[in-house]
Amino acid sequence: MLALAGIAIAFFALPLVGLLWRAPWSNAWGYLTDHDALTALRLSIVCSLWATALSVVFGVPLAWVLARVEFPGRTVVRALCTLSMVLPPVVGGVALFFALGRRGLVGQYLDRWFDIRLPFTTAGVVVAQTFVAMPFLVITVEAALRQLDQRVEDAARTLGASRWYTFRRVTLPAVRPALVAGAVLSWARALGEFGATITFAGNFPGTTQTMPLAVYLSLETNPEEAIVLALVLIAISFAVLVGLRDRWFGARTAVAA
Repeated sequence: MLALAGIAIAFFALPLVGLLWRAPWSNAWGYLTDHDALTALRLSIVCSLWATALSVVFGVPLAWVLARVEFPGRTVVRALCTLSMVLPPVVGGVALFFALGRRGLVGQYLDRWFDIRLPFTTAGVVVAQTFVAMPFLVITVEAALRQLDQRVEDAARTLGASRWYTFRRVTLPAVRPALVAGAVLSWARALGEFGATITFAGNFPGTTQTMPLAVYLSLETNPEEAIVLALVLIAISFAVLVGLRDRWFGARTAVAA
């Protein structure tokens, strides 16, 4: 078992070691402070934070409905709302385009009635990132809600508390660790999103070119810069996972208790 586990660890570690081995450390600072790289990083951070905020605003109520409300077809709805986790990102981008594009199912009305065009805009980046990131928050918060003892909520409502007051003052504090974990995971997923973004929003420097897209472009023109930018994204994602690992599972245990 230990030998097989060691092989698995090496399988995941070798790509990172390969990048570190080939990284142009003498020129790394110059690549990191390049104007285009900084612009892409700023855009990635801003858009991913907006995507995380939207994921929290809409994902928490969705998780509550999936965990607390019995209705026909709930399993189908849950599968639909988490489909983007396993859907190829490019396919997700195509689906978004035909739904929210200027001639899309809903996009045509956004364009005609409100003069709103999402494809190939910064707002389109946020939409694409939210589409792939929100399920991470939904499944994390839903799991915590399912493990939470509902007798505490019932007791609060018995004492006259409204459903909203109970949710805000009892339920949310109880699942806060899972909510934080889900939000950070959503942010990390949004930060690294590539396929849906380039398909739905394009790759325009300063407008839709996020860090993953900058890495892809640099790989064709300047592989050394691509390696440096890729290592930045890896470092951020790795730090998030290391920081959340114990807290995530510890929080779920605490909620269950």
